[in-house]
Amino acid sequence: MFQLAISSLRRRAGAFAATFLAMFLGSAIIMAFASMLDTAEASGATGTARETLVVMANVVGGWGLLLVIFAVTSTLTLSVRQRAAEVALLKSVGATPAQLRRMIVGEAAALAVVAALLGIVPGMLLGRGLLGLLHDTDQVPADVGYSFGPVALSMGIGITFVSAVGAALITARRTTRVRVVESLTAAAVDTGRLTRKRIVFAVIFILVAVQQAIITVTVMDGKGTDAMATSGQADILAAIGLALLAPAIMRRVTALVAGPLRRFGGAAGGLAADTMRRRTSALASAVTPIILFVATAVGTLFLQATENAAVAASGLAKTNEQKNIETLNFVVIGMVVLFTAIMLVNTLVAATAHRRREFGQTRLAGATPGQVLGAVAVESAVLTVTGVAVGTVASVFTIVPFGLARNDSATPDGSVWTYLAVVALAAVLTGATAYAATRRAVRVPAVEAALR
Repeated sequence: MFQLAISSLRRRAGAFAATFLAMFLGSAIIMAFASMLDTAEASGATGTARETLVVMANVVGGWGLLLVIFAVTSTLTLSVRQRAAEVALLKSVGATPAQLRRMIVGEAAALAVVAALLGIVPGMLLGRGLLGLLHDTDQVPADVGYSFGPVALSMGIGITFVSAVGAALITARRTTRVRVVESLTAAAVDTGRLTRKRIVFAVIFILVAVQQAIITVTVMDGKGTDAMATSGQADILAAIGLALLAPAIMRRVTALVAGPLRRFGGAAGGLAADTMRRRTSALASAVTPIILFVATAVGTLFLQATENAAVAASGLAKTNEQKNIETLNFVVIGMVVLFTAIMLVNTLVAATAHRRREFGQTRLAGATPGQVLGAVAVESAVLTVTGVAVGTVASVFTIVPFGLARNDSATPDGSVWTYLAVVALAAVLTGATAYAATRRAVRVPAVEAALR
């Protein structure tokens, strides 16, 4: 089955593009931050410089690691779900669940190895740029040279491989244990039902986020900048927990908007309502990067704004530690914005390209290309509003507790324009990507697309 996996990768390169890009970018990010540990060890850095390098690797790298693993799992799950009909056909001609699992895991393993190896050079460049940033802000002496060694390589390749294989095992087990008839039905109608394990993990992440928020308000109250240590990660944990519940959230949202779309949305609205009800899991996969993007960007930006306001109110200049933390926060924002933006575009392109046959069948049934584009625009609007709303809720786990601990106020400091800018960027990325991918798909003649 490993040979079948390699053959499948060759013939379906486009279908695996989203998963490959997630692994490639993820491995590069992990290696970049892990190389700070190699740099600290090889350069013999001591004191504040060593502490800064270690904190950068452990804190920021840890957050990035969590996002990378989640992104790899999400895109790989989407890729396997898109092949539900193919898996069902293989089972119908005699393939056993064990053989199918080996095929899916083999595909993931091969992708992970290639992606991680290709991520070495970008990881080195990102790591060097990160150290340059620390040099420019005088957090690390200029004589501390960059080093890319065994820690970065082992973490980048090892974590990418383990997360990909682990995600493949979970997805393959769920996919292959379903009977053939049920698999074909699921491929035609995607209800997006939550598994028990998914619910358990979602609850765990949300409870940990709540715990971090409570610790911030109680134990860290009055501790100043130190309160960032617990509040800063709460939004990411909450975002992941809520993203795991995305199928249920999108199912509920679809049920709420379906009626108004049919009544007031015209042909495009009715078409969007019908397709959204059949594509709950795909919509959940698309809304996940929006949730992560909004939660982390809003949470971190307003966290830093609250800290800046507290320092200004004290009348004191920022200490080196406060400058270091500010740099860390903006590195987090930059990393998250870049990674989640790419994953958002990546996921939407992959999901839309997979719908080429659906678009062709819809056009053969009487819909015009304009109506198809209008339906996708409606879907994008629903995704954006849902992702922004859920992401905003997740950001509250960071903003409110830190405000209470730092300034005795639940109202965050910062401009409303900052929030609107994050929302606008999420809307532009979602809408522009979906429109461009759909327009490309409908250029294919309807008959040709329907037969693919």
